[in-house]
Amino acid sequence: MSDHCEEHVGSHEHTISSEVICHFPYAVFSVAFGLAVLSFISFLSMTNLDKAATCKGAHLLFHSFHFMHIVFAATGTLITYFRFSKNIWKGLIVGILTASTFCTLSDSILPYIGGRMLGVNMSFHMCFISDLDKILPFLFVGLLNGFVMSRHHSSKQSFYSTFSHAIHILVSSFASMFYLVSHGFVDWADNIGFVFLFLIVAVVVPCTFSDVVVPMFFAKKMKNVAPHK
Repeated sequence: MSDHCEEHVGSHEHTISSEVICHFPYAVFSVAFGLAVLSFISFLSMTNLDKAATCKGAHLLFHSFHFMHIVFAATGTLITYFRFSKNIWKGLIVGILTASTFCTLSDSILPYIGGRMLGVNMSFHMCFISDLDKILPFLFVGLLNGFVMSRHHSSKQSFYSTFSHAIHILVSSFASMFYLVSHGFVDWADNIGFVFLFLIVAVVVPCTFSDVVVPMFFAKKMKNVAPHK
């Protein structure tokens, strides 16, 4: 998170609107960069005239970025949670539920809805149902990483939190884009403006709730000891 976001964390004066404003620039730059990469990949597929191969490759990339997204989401959730509560078991429950819910929303549900809004015959895929055995190692490592990072000194924790969140946004952007392509929206470039705007929303809202709003809310609700320094 930015210094402005960190200041709000320390003062306990979070609002959803302030967090969205803090996270918005990350989403804009991440989605823009992601579209540039996706454009290059699409150009190569046009050269080869093989859309089936493009979809297959995009499906592989979607899973890779979706799994990595889970790592960063679980990490960010626990970093925020343990700023306000020391309850480890409740923190793990919040981390599991938050990462699984908002990663699925950002990477699968919202891209699916966006494609359907444009009349694309999108197929729906949810990894937490069909690929749970592949997801669990990434979720476990994310939770462990978040727990370890939350034990660092506050100065290092601030740096790690900023780095983790920036990568979280970027990875989420790639996962959402590759879901679109791999599940039916091959000709996304014809609606690049809509895709750009929609993906910013699909990234910034779930990631803001995952990294800050939800873990902070439950940590304060379930807190039974003073937050650790």
